[in-house]
Amino acid sequence: MRQRQASPHTITSYRDTFRLLIQYVGRHLRKGPSDLTMRDLDTTLIGGFLDYLQRERDNSARTRNVRLAAIHSFFRYVALHAPEHSALAQRVLVMPSKRYVRGSVSFLTSAEINTLLAVPHLNTWRGRRDRALLLLAVRTGLRASEITSLRCENIVLHAGAHVQCMGKGRKQRCTPIGKDTVAVLRAWLRERHGQPSDPLFPTAHGAPMGYDGLAYLLHKHVAVASKRCPSFVGKHITFHSLRHSLAMSLLHQGVGQSVIALWLGHERLETTSVYLQADMLLKEKALAKTNASASRVPRYRPSDRILAFLSSL
Repeated sequence: MRQRQASPHTITSYRDTFRLLIQYVGRHLRKGPSDLTMRDLDTTLIGGFLDYLQRERDNSARTRNVRLAAIHSFFRYVALHAPEHSALAQRVLVMPSKRYVRGSVSFLTSAEINTLLAVPHLNTWRGRRDRALLLLAVRTGLRASEITSLRCENIVLHAGAHVQCMGKGRKQRCTPIGKDTVAVLRAWLRERHGQPSDPLFPTAHGAPMGYDGLAYLLHKHVAVASKRCPSFVGKHITFHSLRHSLAMSLLHQGVGQSVIALWLGHERLETTSVYLQADMLLKEKALAKTNASASRVPRYRPSDRILAFLSSL
């Protein structure tokens, strides 16, 4: 925390990894956490831990690789500061990440977004908060971590309205917001009555909203929207899907990849290409622009010599 200045999200991820690992090792070796030694953390046990994450905790290959990355980071530290365990560290460090199938991104159409935004009841405090949160998410494409870390002072509603946030990789980002979003946020801030440093979207008790609260909020409204719009059925909608939805909307409006990457705060331009691959409509438009050949392709007919040869086999 002091030397590398790791973000709170990284620290939380590493904390959860070693909490799960120590509990797993303790059950298998029947040792308390304080009794464990470096020799206990061999590759066989760590491999079993990674299998346990997928088999019993139903974690995806991506989550497994995140846990392995935290373990690798620890053993790089071990190799540097405890050279007597360098052989063990090297064996752990060569454990590879697991490959996984990259599915297409899940996103909402304009009709589905409108249905989702119409779900929260505006006659309640929670409904007005949820409507403002969801509208800001679909109009700006902020990540879940960026939404939960917003403070009242991060919203600028005068000329050149925008939202300020600390993005991934400690990048300060300013994302513009439209007139409809400005009107909703202005009304919400008046009702919110918070200090500049207070969370923009608090819980009912005034605390900052966490990942679980955000996921519950979205799941609740998606369940209602699914009854009103049949196209929701079969879609796996997460908070990140709202970010994908904005990217696809910008792509349909002819916005270039570089602008979308800048808007979403992507580190590399190649990251934005996933939206090109996921959009079947763009592929169909490209196919329609190709000129079909007017010439007929003749059917292949073998000569008699070839037929005779085949018959003799």
